[in-house]
Amino acid sequence: MKFRAAVLRQVGQPLAIETVEAAALKPTDVLVRIRASGLCHTDLEVIEGALPYPLPIVLGHEGAGVVEAVGSAVRQVKPGDHVVCSWNPHCGDCFYCDRDQPILCEVFSATQPKGQLMDGTSRLACDDGAPMHHFSVVSSHAEYCVVPESGAIAVPKAIPFDRACLIGCGVMTGFGAATRAAPVPAGANVLVIGCGAVGLNVLQGARLAGAGRIVAIDRSQARLELARRFGATDGLLAGDAALGDVRALTQGRGADLVFESAGHPSAFALAAEACRPGGQVVFLGKVHVDQQIAFRWGSLMGEKRITRSSYGGARPRRDFPLLAQAYLDGRLNLDDLITARLPLDRINDGFDAMRRGEGIRSVITFD
Repeated sequence: MKFRAAVLRQVGQPLAIETVEAAALKPTDVLVRIRASGLCHTDLEVIEGALPYPLPIVLGHEGAGVVEAVGSAVRQVKPGDHVVCSWNPHCGDCFYCDRDQPILCEVFSATQPKGQLMDGTSRLACDDGAPMHHFSVVSSHAEYCVVPESGAIAVPKAIPFDRACLIGCGVMTGFGAATRAAPVPAGANVLVIGCGAVGLNVLQGARLAGAGRIVAIDRSQARLELARRFGATDGLLAGDAALGDVRALTQGRGADLVFESAGHPSAFALAAEACRPGGQVVFLGKVHVDQQIAFRWGSLMGEKRITRSSYGGARPRRDFPLLAQAYLDGRLNLDDLITARLPLDRINDGFDAMRRGEGIRSVITFD
């Protein structure tokens, strides 16, 4: 079958809307008709060359839609199911999967950076038959995508697609950080540095976990005001005074848990400084993989625990339906994450807004 997709052919250039072709499904494949796809900063990293991938490639890894067809061996979903795509499908049998660390799945880690599905091949081709690469085993900036069975997660049909797609990356990463990767104890003092999509979901994860004081730090006053709608009790502008302000709000000790989601060297350093002795730091943001980050050695002392989390401890088949239901029950705020809805033809406008630091999430929607 043929369909339209946003294709990156050259680093630093806009995405082109092209016709691509999908091959016949293999036994464990799921064909999803995409109804909504969120624009994530990781997509922009690929566009700008900070995260190298083989080209040409169909980007997008925050997608939701309807199962159109399944391979002969698929048992977890069926045509007509509403699904959220997971960018971390896993084999279930390798060294890391056996140790309950699917984020490190050896099959996924070997094939995903090559722009392949987990069998080491692609189902996509250019209109002229030339190879086309997958991104994060999803490629949701398109009318259709092909994912492995473990990457298609059924969710309640009542949740709108433009909210459901957000669960697949930003929501799971942030909410999961505060409830799975580093569970927030009731009454704990929490600090969140960076109030983008991930940071806002850390805030509401901490709120639902029963945190005490929840402090948000950001460079934008508008984002700090939004942070209060997601659970922040206090908002601080980033700057030289922020560390002292955090300590003043936490009886001079620092926060019990600090979640860094800004992805900036100064934010990583502040996270270590603002954590109390015996507390925990969770790094969610990222910089270029070869960039050096400096810390004052004393900021790492005091029996602090430091964790890096890429997906909030996600077990998608367990967590995605729970998050969708939490939204339907009115406990999880997804509505305020969406700042623009765009057709596929305007996808580059969404990335331009991201470069300017505007909004939280732009979502591509399909009729």
